[in-house]
Parts: sequence; structure tokens; C-alpha cells
Amino acid sequence: MYRLLSAVTARAGAATAWGRARDRGRRGTHGQAGLPPLGPGWTAGLGLGLGLALGAKLAGGLRGAAPAQTPADPEASSLAEPRVEQALGPGSPHSPPPPSSRCFTRAIESSRDLLHRIKDEVGAPGIVVGVSVDGKEVWSEGLGYADIENRVPCKPETVMRIASISKSLTMVALAKLWEAGKLNLDLPVQHYVPEFPEKEYEGEKVSVTTRLLISHLSGIRHYEKDVKKVKEEKAFKALKMMKGTVPSDQEKEPREKGGKSNEKTDPSKAKMEPDSETKCRNSKPSKKKNDFEQGELYLKEKFENSIESLRLFKNDPLFFKPGSQFLYSTFGYTLLAAIVERASGYKYLDYMQKIFHDLDMLTTVQEENEPVIYNRARFYVYNKKKRLVNTPYVDNSYKWAGGGFLSTVGDLLKFGNAMLYGYQVGLFKNANENLLPGYLKPETMVMMWTPVPNTEMSWDKEGKYAMAWGVVEKKQTYGSCRKQRHYASHTGGAVGASSVLLVLPEELDPEAINNKVPPRGVIVSIICNMQSVGLNSTALKIALEFDKDRTD
Repeated sequence: MYRLLSAVTARAGAATAWGRARDRGRRGTHGQAGLPPLGPGWTAGLGLGLGLALGAKLAGGLRGAAPAQTPADPEASSLAEPRVEQALGPGSPHSPPPPSSRCFTRAIESSRDLLHRIKDEVGAPGIVVGVSVDGKEVWSEGLGYADIENRVPCKPETVMRIASISKSLTMVALAKLWEAGKLNLDLPVQHYVPEFPEKEYEGEKVSVTTRLLISHLSGIRHYEKDVKKVKEEKAFKALKMMKGTVPSDQEKEPREKGGKSNEKTDPSKAKMEPDSETKCRNSKPSKKKNDFEQGELYLKEKFENSIESLRLFKNDPLFFKPGSQFLYSTFGYTLLAAIVERASGYKYLDYMQKIFHDLDMLTTVQEENEPVIYNRARFYVYNKKKRLVNTPYVDNSYKWAGGGFLSTVGDLLKFGNAMLYGYQVGLFKNANENLLPGYLKPETMVMMWTPVPNTEMSWDKEGKYAMAWGVVEKKQTYGSCRKQRHYASHTGGAVGASSVLLVLPEELDPEAINNKVPPRGVIVSIICNMQSVGLNSTALKIALEFDKDRTD
């Protein structure tokens, strides 16, 4: 039996070895460059020897001896033990967390669950989140799909519309020009842009300045053209404020930044909006259209520059006397883009690209249809039949400065950290003289993050609008009760997109900063490819979760 088995094994080994050698011979090498193909006689002899050896080993194993380990063939091992890469479905972790994020495991799990809840509640196709702690990114993840039709999952590299966060980016350009002495914030805008006509309000000549434009106090309209409706809405808000019935953050933000859409002219329709609308209909003198019912939001016209974009609104009357009332206006930032061009001597987009390069925001670009932009998401909304549909094509060239940029959560974290560093570096200078200067000076950042009187922070009633940022100040009214943290944020609402960037600075003790370097705090960025999703309160909850783990 032993001899028969050895002979069979030897023949099999010889055949296998000869076949492999024959294949190598056809390729013109047997493992070393320059050697000729191996002849059949040599391969047959080699195969016979290998077969005899293999037969002897196998026979030894049959007799009870432990089989010896032989060197594995590379091709055979790749088939026997394939390296399995686990397919990542939407919402699954992309990779093991880096060492710096392991101490935030609880916060990550809690925040991921919260985002899943929000995503399911509003029916958003995809959401991407990024979190940094003390200047280091500790978590970024995509949930759902960036492209429903092609089943492309969201990931940290996904590029989406950031909408009105663009205003905070434009503020950096204005601040740099102001620091360089090239821009006076309090001169009439005609000093830089004579194409914008001088204005009157109720027969009185008034002045619109850059400072008023930045904080939405200029009186220039937003998308609503009807002055009467806007004034009625403002009066209605003031009445509710006096009665203490101001809408909550979750109810109020979609109304300010989106809300339901015009079913006749646009397929979009936000969820849950009819309830709040019905509640207020009997109280309002007339119904004010929200942003997503305004035709100008869906412009398809290409504008070559900011000066050309002014023709959309420059001849319209002011809705309020400049400085008297807050009226959120994206068109005001279109005028600011023209001011940047005249004060800097560069085209607005060229000047912004220089800033993005300095801030290392390499994936942040203006939204254009023609260029190939890697990882760009598609944008969605629900129609009147509650079905998810693609949003219509829009051209945002008329509002680059106020809502026309694309970015990633990673780039937004870099931007937030640059702002936080500049805000805090002045406190650390005495303790650490080797610190680099901030991109903006500390006094500039303090000015930008100081709430401005007569303004509103529409996405959090506790705060005020500052200079292209909403700011909530530190406050505690009662002992052992709710403590309001100081933070700065800006939300965004665009066709098929929602976003937020929130900066929660550490509460620094000036006497205990010797071993610390800025930036100190938590930054959260969230982008979503569906409109009318209120994200500020979600970002604040996430920031507080990470701040808790950071403190512990």
C-alpha cells in the first residue's frame, strides 16, 4: 500500500511541477532575468524528484508521524488564504480610529447615534461630520449616500455645498484687507463701488457701509422683494418675542434658512414645515414666502463678476434705514465681494483662492457646473408626493461670497481652527513667546466674534449676529442650573444642501495656560445633501459630548 501511494503521489507531483515549469518557459524566464527557458527533460526530472519527496512525506504522515511544514507557493497561498477587505456600507466606520481619537470613543458612539437619528428623522440621503479637539481632527465620518443613483456612500472626502458658511470665508478676506489698511469698514460703499447707487429711506439720504453689510444691518433685501411682507414678518416676530413665544431652534432654523418650497414652481418641499405654518397663519397679516419659494434662488444665469451681479438688486429700495434693523441678506454679501475686488485689486475668486491656499483648504472651491470636482455629491429634496428627487440646476455665480462655495468637513475644521487660534493666541503669547501669529490678529478675531446690537442669530435665539458669525455668550443665571457656553457658529441652507460650522472655545484660565498651546476647544462641521435640515443644535450637542470626554 505504501509503495502504491508513493508512486501515485510522485506521478501527480511530477505532472504539476512540469506544468508550472512549462508555463514559466513560455514566459521566457524561470525566475531570473536573462536565463533561457527550461527544457522538458529538466522539468520532468525535477517533477519526479519533487513527487518522490512529497510521497515520502505523505506516507510518513499516514504512519502516524507529524507532517512537516513545507514552504507555501505564493500563488497557492493567495487562493487558500485570501485577504478579505470588508465592504463598508453607508454609515459604517471607515477605518480603526487613530490613537488620538480613542479617548473619545464614548463621544463618537453617542454622536454617531445622534446623527443617525437626525438623518432618519428628516430623511436625508447623506450626512458627513467632522470633529477636531484642540486643533487635531479626532473624528470624521460619512453616513448614507452622496449619490443615491449610483450608490456612492458619503465619506470624509465628500464635497458638498456649504451655503452661507461662505459668508464667514468672505469675512476673512475683508478682515485681511482691513488689517492691511486697504479697507475702511465705515466709509460709504460708493467709495469702493461707485456702480452701487446712493440710497434714500423715506426721503432721507442714508449711507450703507461695509460694517453694516457684514452684520446684515444695511437694509438691502434678501430674496423676498415685497417690502410690505418683510415688514409684517418683522413685526410679527417682535410681537412673539414680547409674548415669549419665540420658535424653538428646531422649528425656527428651517424657516429662516429654508422651510417648505413652492409646489407649483419647484419640486422641493421640506418636511414638518406645514405644521408651524398652519399654526401661525391666522396670526399673520399676510403669508411671507420663505427662501425656497423665491425664484432668484434658482437662477441659472452665469455672471462674469460681482459688479455684474449687482444689477439684480442695486436699484431696489432699502427695506429699513441702515443700522436700525437686522435683515439677513445674501445680496449684501454680493456687494461685499465687489468691495473685496476693488480694495484688493484682484478678482474676488482669485483673492479667495489665495486665502484658501494659506489656510490649507485645498478642497474648497467655488461651485461651477463645468469643472470635474472629485468626490462632489449630488443634491436632493422631497417633492410634494414625498419622493426624493434631484434638485434643479442652479448657477451660484451671483452669490459666491454669500453662499457659493463647495467644501469638505476637513477643510471647514481647518478654517475653524485657524479662527480659534487667532482668537486665543494673544492669551498665550506671554507664556510662550515662540508661538506663530494667527492668520488674523487677536484683536480682529475679538471684533469678529463680538455680538452686534440690533441683530439676531436666527439659528439660536440665545445669541446675536456678529461679523459673519453668530455668537452665543457665556451666561449662567441661576446656581446649579443651566450654564450657557460661549460659542460661535454659522449655518447654511442652499438648494439641496444644509451645513453648519461651530466653534466651542475652551474656557481658559489665564493663570493655568503655561503648558498649553492654542487652539484650545472643540470644532464641529456637518454637511448634508438635503435642504432645510436644522443642524446647529445637533452640532452643539456633539461639541459638548467631545468637550466632556476631553475634560474627563
